[in-house]
Amino acid sequence: MEKNGYSIFESELKVRPDDIDMFNHVHNSKYFDYVLAARYDQMEQFYKMPMESFLSSGFGWVVRTAHVDFKRALVMGDTIKVRTGILTINEKGCRVQFEIENIRTKKIASDGWFDYVLIDISTGKGSKVNAEMIKAYSI
Repeated sequence: MEKNGYSIFESELKVRPDDIDMFNHVHNSKYFDYVLAARYDQMEQFYKMPMESFLSSGFGWVVRTAHVDFKRALVMGDTIKVRTGILTINEKGCRVQFEIENIRTKKIASDGWFDYVLIDISTGKGSKVNAEMIKAYSI
């Protein structure tokens, strides 16, 4: 994971039975769920700016683009560490990098990035990320 001026945070999750596909490993779509679950947790725990704060103020973060590099399969019973951190942030949105490590093997199962945009919930249209938000995420 690339290190820059922003913090990298970590959340631990466990592979659930409903994450498993017909090939007996985690379905590719679940990796998105893992990153989003970790990110929501980290927004509240580390940034002190939970998703509910955005929603109550009329804003929300949505994924515009996602890039996931699948390296190794995860299977039932695995516990994972999901590390995320802001790579870039500006008034147009932010890019969040991530990696998912299998605790059992100590190997990276996947990594990549998500581009998020801020939307105005009432209109569904993009909104500028204000200076206060940028400052809150710049830790």
